[in-house]
Amino acid sequence: MLMDLFFACVPEPRKQRAHFHAFMARVHALIREWRDGDTAARRSVFGQARGDDPIGPVAELIAREARLLCFDEFQVTDIADAMILGRLFEALFDRRVVLAVTSNRRPDDLYRDGINRQLFLPFIDLLQDRCEVIEVSGGRDWRLDRLAGAQVWFAPDDATARRGFEALWADLRGQEPEEPAHLIVLGRELVVTRTAGSLARATFEDLCSRPLGPQDYLAIARHFHTLFLDSVPRLDSARHHEAKRFVTLIDALYEARTRLVVLAETEPEALYVSGIGAFEFERTVSRLREMSSASWLAALTEPAATAA
Repeated sequence: MLMDLFFACVPEPRKQRAHFHAFMARVHALIREWRDGDTAARRSVFGQARGDDPIGPVAELIAREARLLCFDEFQVTDIADAMILGRLFEALFDRRVVLAVTSNRRPDDLYRDGINRQLFLPFIDLLQDRCEVIEVSGGRDWRLDRLAGAQVWFAPDDATARRGFEALWADLRGQEPEEPAHLIVLGRELVVTRTAGSLARATFEDLCSRPLGPQDYLAIARHFHTLFLDSVPRLDSARHHEAKRFVTLIDALYEARTRLVVLAETEPEALYVSGIGAFEFERTVSRLREMSSASWLAALTEPAATAA
């Protein structure tokens, strides 16, 4: 909302607003154009053609288009982005481009645990030197208050339940566009294809039929405050591996106090009643019921206590 108001009211005519990942996708495309283009192709796009380093020409082009860059949900999870950000933004700042961003992370926490993070630290220093960091988060996420009184377990998976599931997703997402998130887990990339800020959405097949493990689920639980889990099926003994991954996923979400919204074929008690690990699955049923309760959701939206 603050970014909406700021962007609408700022009088600068050369302003551009984008999600950071979309902006970086264009930067990478421009870098390829410079490296692969001949003299004529470079001049047609960049207005210049000399040199091997694409950063200067790319920054010059962006600076001609926009003096103000506004990014929603600024976060760095891609090593290719991390490796060029310092040089790119140093060149943009030298050309008097102004940066305004919203982020769930302070500069010090960007690209935490990322590959070769030490090469990213100069960009953090640059942000702290050239930007003013303003903390606006309070003890309460007002958007998520709407979850406290909402249905969050939708079953059976029929047209009525899906309408309710989709309506809640649309309500919490608002006008925010969906985009993929790239999480680095133990040096490899985990892609969550549908995200909107700190909301994530995935199917049961996405998360439990693939060979994912506890570290993957912990990364999701740390990164997103709410997960919409779509198309959870009734499981049998032939799918005990999926049942075990589901248990691990729910444990990670529960411990991280992540909100969970589910569209399932049936109620929690009937999801997995026989097969390897069915007895242990009863604890997961209990957790699912607790996570679907009004008291659980209300507790998550209450302001944190402050010591005087």
